[in-house]
Formats: sequence, structure tokens, C-alpha cells
Amino acid sequence: MSPQSNPPTGDVVSRSGLLLVGVAVFFFSTSPVLVRWAAESLTAYEIAAGRLLLAGCMVLGVALLRHEARPSPYAWPMLIVVGLVAALHFGAYIASLEFTTIAHSLAIVYTAPIFSALLSWWILGEALRPHQWLGVVIAVIGVAIMAGFEPQLDTRMLIGDALALVSAITFAIYSIAGRRQRQRMSLLMYAGAVYLLGGFWLTPLAALNFSNGGYTLPAVLSVVALAALPLGLGHTLYNAALRRMRATTVNLVATQEVTGGVLLGALLLGEIPSPLTLAGIAVTLCGIILVLYERQS
Repeated sequence: MSPQSNPPTGDVVSRSGLLLVGVAVFFFSTSPVLVRWAAESLTAYEIAAGRLLLAGCMVLGVALLRHEARPSPYAWPMLIVVGLVAALHFGAYIASLEFTTIAHSLAIVYTAPIFSALLSWWILGEALRPHQWLGVVIAVIGVAIMAGFEPQLDTRMLIGDALALVSAITFAIYSIAGRRQRQRMSLLMYAGAVYLLGGFWLTPLAALNFSNGGYTLPAVLSVVALAALPLGLGHTLYNAALRRMRATTVNLVATQEVTGGVLLGALLLGEIPSPLTLAGIAVTLCGIILVLYERQS
């Protein structure tokens, strides 16, 4: 075996995974603002379907140019199911932003590490140590603090909460699925197929909720940007990180989309974070550091 073919060491894998998910979070953070801009004239179904279809074509196009092996016929049932999970995650997340603030939606979505940790233990046998569980709890508490504990208990807020919770659970399932495929299929072929199939799942709903006159230039450009940045680049890098680190750890680092999303919301949409939100960011970072420290020990 040549030196180039040796598998990377644990430290190299972990560091590269952290770098990948860190860059992914940067692209994730653009999502809430772009969704808000697109939602000025398009429905959540059109936005979710459009970004998934476009990102699928982009990523699969790169995979084909690289002459990567196509999925076997036996892999398609799994890809179809994961595509449905992706459709539920993105559709529910985008819809939740129609009912609540960026901070509150993201706070609920990023309870996903709890579900991810449970699924990792149950399906992958990747048990967390006690201090890592403590880190998960601290990080999720921090995300909750970022929301400000200011839920308005009306119908709209309850709908937004429910949609964000659906997005959280399906995000955890999506993460576990990506982790399981790390040695079975090339990254770009897997990610592109999942995005495209997710878009196909949402296309009928998008057609039923077609916005006449809604496809303005700003809306279309926002959907294209959603496909290219947080999905085509962000989620593909996220899936790459899942192939190098535990799903729970990657999922936990991804909670910092809340930090980036809140900051961009303040800069571009005027949704100014409160001191409590800033405190929540600090608490979440403490939880992530605890999990990552235990991961390296």
C-alpha cells in the first residue's frame, strides 16, 4: 500500500472535520436572511423545492464532471427515503420562518443534537461519554437562551414551534444517514442525489402553491443563492464532515448557525439580538468546547 493510500489518523480526521463543518456553518448562516428575502413573494414550498432542485443539479453536475461512480440500483430506495427526510427538514424549517423570528426558529431546530446523540447511540453504536452529554445539554440550553425565552403563546407561534421541531428531528435523521453512507457512496453523488430527490418530493406542493407573479428577480436570485451557498456548499461540506467525525459532534458545531444567522439578521433585517441572546451564544460555545475536548481525549 502506498503512503498516499493510508487512511488519515484520528487527529487529522478530526481537525479536517472541524474545518469542514466550520466552513459549512459560515454558509448555513446565510440561509435565514435569504429565506426571508425569497419569502417576500414565494411560498415556503416553492423556496424549499427550488433550492433543493437547483442544488441537486449543481452538485450532481460536478460529480458527473469528476466521473464519480453512480449509485447502484440497490442504493436508490435508501436515497429516496433520505431525500424525503431532507425535504421535510428544509420544508419545515423554511415554513417555520413565516411564523416566528430567526432566533426562535433556529433555537428549536438546533435541539437536533439531542436527537442526533440518541440516534447515534442507537443506530451507529457511537455512545457519548458523560461529559459529552453534559456538553450537549449545555449547548442546547445556550441555544434556548438565544431565543430569549420569549415565545408568544398564540397560534402562529405554536405552529412555528411545531414546524421547527419537525425540522430538528429530521435534521438529526439526515445527519445519521449521511454518516452511515461515508464508506458506501461518493460524497458528491450522495449529496446531489439526496438534494435532487428532496426537491422532487416537494415539487407537487410547490406546484399546488404556485405564486402568480411571485418570481421576481430578487426572489429568484435569493433561491439561487440558497441553492448555491447554504445547501450546495454548506450542506455538502456538512456531509463531508460527517464522514470524518461523529454525527453528534458535527451536529453540535452546526448549532453555531444560530450565531451567524442572528448576526446577519441584525445587520441585514434589523432583528437586533438582545443581551440574553449574546449570553446564549457564549453558553453554547462552552458546551461545544466541552464536547470537542472530550472527543479529543
